Amino acid sequence: MKDDVKVIVIDEGNETIREKNNEILKNHSYEFYGPKERAWWFKKHFMSGYEKYSSIIPEKCHAETSFGFLVAWEEGADIILELDDDCFPVSGHDLIRGHLENLFNDEGFIVYSDSKWYNTLENLILNNKFNFPMFPRGHPYASEARIESYSYRELENKKCVLNMGLWLGHPDLDALTILYNGGLDGKCGIKSVGLKRDKIIISKGTYFAICSMNTSFQRNITPAFYQLYMKIGGIDRFDDIWSGLFIKKIADHLGDSICLGKPLVYHDKRTRSIFKDLKAELEGMIINETLWKIVDSLELNGEDYFECYLELADGIEKNIKKFNEKVHRDFISLQVEKMKLWLEVVDKIK
Repeated sequence: MKDDVKVIVIDEGNETIREKNNEILKNHSYEFYGPKERAWWFKKHFMSGYEKYSSIIPEKCHAETSFGFLVAWEEGADIILELDDDCFPVSGHDLIRGHLENLFNDEGFIVYSDSKWYNTLENLILNNKFNFPMFPRGHPYASEARIESYSYRELENKKCVLNMGLWLGHPDLDALTILYNGGLDGKCGIKSVGLKRDKIIISKGTYFAICSMNTSFQRNITPAFYQLYMKIGGIDRFDDIWSGLFIKKIADHLGDSICLGKPLVYHDKRTRSIFKDLKAELEGMIINETLWKIVDSLELNGEDYFECYLELADGIEKNIKKFNEKVHRDFISLQVEKMKLWLEVVDKIK
């Protein structure tokens, strides 16, 4: 299996870090793509007009990973797997095999929710001794989205277009939850100690907070899985959340399934200021409460992920007045612009 894998490292071009990664990756096929390499890549494809298209990739934030998806798309990858640099292998959980099994076969469960949302932390065993309600980063705060009434049906050999692997150690919590639980350094005492079910498929019409730190997907969804443009106007940390919202809406329309569960990785979150994270998330939290309802209300007619993504972008643009604050309308308008540019790039290099 190793011979069929290529590692694409999206970094900031730090040569000291690259020397360490050269040693780690010496037995694998790999390439580094920092700011210079990314600029060269766009110049190669778009020549003098490259800056218009390279603008879809933000600077120094998680959403830079979109560039890795472009390289994988261009090189014909069948499966694309994203792994953040603070996630590490767990004994007994083969990273690649675990993702492939959940995408293509294996037994599992489909979950139905009485609300339109499923809480991904429900599938983790948490050391939450006081049993406080606990939801992941990106899960809406509205009470209608936090009704935890689920039913499950067992199924076999259900293929999926995307699989979100979960975590031991620090679960993906938002800054407000971490702060409430005393995590001034960006980490709190709430930890994941195990997985309940290897594979859960989320039923049609139900959303969940997709965190892309340990996520795999099939090639054909790439046109609709752009990690949105972040770190603008003080807004960050919702790139994967909203890309996940969009991909679930489109997959449901096209009759495809999305799942979560194995493989586990250990999330060794770095120390950071929780107040900076809270500032970066706050405006996004406000936008989130309106955006998901707009997406849910849209009717799609497209026949593939490319068509549906363009249709979804147009639908969001038509509903932009539903955002009360100008700063939010401007931010969403920028996202729509970048989403359409993303489709132009994908179409150019397919």
